[in-house]
Amino acid sequence: MLALVPSFGDDSSVLARIQPRLPEIAAGIFEAALDAVPGAENLPADHFADVMPSLLGGAVAFIRAIEERRVISNEEVAEYVVPVVERHAEDRVPLRQLMTGLFAGARYLWDEIAGTAEPHELPDIVAIGQRILEALMHITITISEVHSDVEQSIYTVEREARRTLCAALLRGAAVEELAARGDIAVAERYDVLSFHLRPGPLVMLADTMVTRRRIRQFQQALDALIGQTALNTFDGAHGIALVPSRSRPAAEVGQGPFERLAAGLAGQFGVDVFIAEAHDVERAELPGAARQTTDLAELARLLGCPTGVYRLDDLLLEYQLTRPGPARDRLAERIAPILRHPHLFEALDAHIRHGSDRKAAAAVVHVHPNTFSYRLRRVADLTGLDPSDPNDSRLLAAALTIHRLYPAPEPPDSGEEA
Repeated sequence: MLALVPSFGDDSSVLARIQPRLPEIAAGIFEAALDAVPGAENLPADHFADVMPSLLGGAVAFIRAIEERRVISNEEVAEYVVPVVERHAEDRVPLRQLMTGLFAGARYLWDEIAGTAEPHELPDIVAIGQRILEALMHITITISEVHSDVEQSIYTVEREARRTLCAALLRGAAVEELAARGDIAVAERYDVLSFHLRPGPLVMLADTMVTRRRIRQFQQALDALIGQTALNTFDGAHGIALVPSRSRPAAEVGQGPFERLAAGLAGQFGVDVFIAEAHDVERAELPGAARQTTDLAELARLLGCPTGVYRLDDLLLEYQLTRPGPARDRLAERIAPILRHPHLFEALDAHIRHGSDRKAAAAVVHVHPNTFSYRLRRVADLTGLDPSDPNDSRLLAAALTIHRLYPAPEPPDSGEEA
């Protein structure tokens, strides 16, 4: 049985034989890594000019650690790996590609070492293999941590730049300096999308994590839809996105791209998502369009609408009814007398929803049709508006809509029997 006792100090050892070839081996590791990454061959020849010194220095440090019969330290790994990873992360080279290149290079190094060994040097080869695995562990961890830190830093800066620019556009402020600073092109016309999420149950300690994930998923979904990075102020619950009008494919107009976005986000978030859209808005008109779409999205949520995209034409009556003013307040007052009588309020709501189908409306509130009719008469007595009269019914329906969105305080109980 072979005794696995490596003899690294011997001038005739495997390591001693490969040391003179280190520059050649480093170049081979580099080429093997490039060959393993699709598309790397299209990069400029000098793109990786600063990589070779790090590869060579890392190889020397690795061999020195083996000769000294120790594991290569995290500090040594960081010295040679961190600058390379930072450069690639800043160039937006994906982590997957870096890992693919790393292991392709490691395989090349192993093949070179194994190909140099003699049969009697099996203990040395086994020991070197163990050291390579240990080094790969440290390098993999370092690459992952550094790449994540750089990517998050870049992503955060760019996201905040887009958010700041978007907010300035929505205020009608000058944006030329902000756009130049962030290297962001500003369009002349935008589709304005306001987003509102129906609140869902969240665990207190997980709120921040859920919000960050939603913001990331939102950005990815929106960017994938329009084929470019979109300006937005989404904070995990609501916000506005500005989509350059020209970026919306002509064939898609009217065919529901934003409806698919709403449905996709609702599936990811697990809550209803309401989008209000104003199409092809000039930059000067963005503040007004933002206010209107924000109100529309909130209106759709408060009305209990399903996930989807809503435009002004979809909620014309409800939108107008809920504009502030004396008419809105006066309408809300018309149903104030029945607010202290929940059974009358429910009967009126069922009547508005089911119209002339008295039997279906009565079934909703679980009473006999005759009892239901009596309750509607009581509504007429208390409000002065007859639910069976078409004109009065429209006024009552409007008053109900306003009450749902802006509930009035319940009047004190007068003791009157309803």
